Amino acid sequence: MTKRTDMTRTSAGYFVSQETTIATDNPVATPQASPPDILRCAYMELVVTDLAASREFYVDVLGLYVTEEDENTLYLRSTEEFIHHNLVLRKGEVAAVAAFSYRVRSPEELDKAVAFYTELGCDVRRNPDGFVKGVGDSVRVVDPLGFPYEFFYQADHVERMSWRYDLHIPGELVRLDHFNQVTPDVPRAVKYMQDLGFRVTEDIQDEEGTVYAAWMRRKATVHDTAMTGGDGPRMHHVCFATHEKHNILAICDKLGALRRSDSIERGPGRHGVSNAFYLYLRDPDGHRVEVYTQDYYTGDPDNPVITWDVHDNQRRDWWGNPVVPSWYTDASLVLDLDGNPQPVHARTDDSEMAVTIGADGFSYTRADENEGKLGNQL
Repeated sequence: MTKRTDMTRTSAGYFVSQETTIATDNPVATPQASPPDILRCAYMELVVTDLAASREFYVDVLGLYVTEEDENTLYLRSTEEFIHHNLVLRKGEVAAVAAFSYRVRSPEELDKAVAFYTELGCDVRRNPDGFVKGVGDSVRVVDPLGFPYEFFYQADHVERMSWRYDLHIPGELVRLDHFNQVTPDVPRAVKYMQDLGFRVTEDIQDEEGTVYAAWMRRKATVHDTAMTGGDGPRMHHVCFATHEKHNILAICDKLGALRRSDSIERGPGRHGVSNAFYLYLRDPDGHRVEVYTQDYYTGDPDNPVITWDVHDNQRRDWWGNPVVPSWYTDASLVLDLDGNPQPVHARTDDSEMAVTIGADGFSYTRADENEGKLGNQL
């Protein structure tokens, strides 16, 4: 990552610089083959253990629209989506992620995906009929970091629900915004994602250059996915966007009224990173779902990278509220292409939780502050 001496500190407290090629001691080889031209994150396939309970959470509580369903699978979409789904819930024995799926610019990009990942020596499989309903010719791989990725172009079109105000709820989820992945070596992950065509928008570092997390995009928002340092490969969260802050507050009120406040893990609040208003929820299987709104445009070619110091207590919450430890420690397993859970490898670099909040979840770590914001409570 860029050295602190080559960054400019802003009046808001973070640093800016221009994106550079990431240096890592353990790089994934850069293929000679061109990467596929990725448009955006498109959907996630989740394995859930109780499909009825998951349907209640995602449809009855959060208000996602059912495109299609059978006794084992549920296909859901958000308000603005016109392709078949943004979320697939599939019944299984072990709760996990089966696919992080990206849409590409043209059918020809699938040939590029095959060549790119074959050169990397990855498990690559192609299904002309698609791996799930509503999606055609698709390529699935286990990428060099151990994550199950999918690339597709052809998709069935369905009705976009933006004009169906009679069906909208106060907490309307309007689009899939991003994924967040947990991986032990963030610089290695970022360099590989740059080779895949992603751009870095923000990261968290310390003065020694340890990288704790990085945000990367294809569409012109803060991210399509983020790499969070931790034991992995695992899935930290999948995120849906709303239009306004009040939509997130409405979700909190609804969960309270339903006596389901235990689904709220963290928030509501505003991030420093991304500047977005957020809420983190846990579904019946413990999969983490973020609801998110009001990040910023990143589409210019010279869009600066924002770097936050790991000891800036406003990086994760702009108001300085503490981060609950489970947010750092808990994440979902991911599967290989045969449906087996991927082994989880420990992070050996410094832990963001250990160097900032400690086990109690309340510590403050700015150099001029020796006591937690909420005091020594535990």
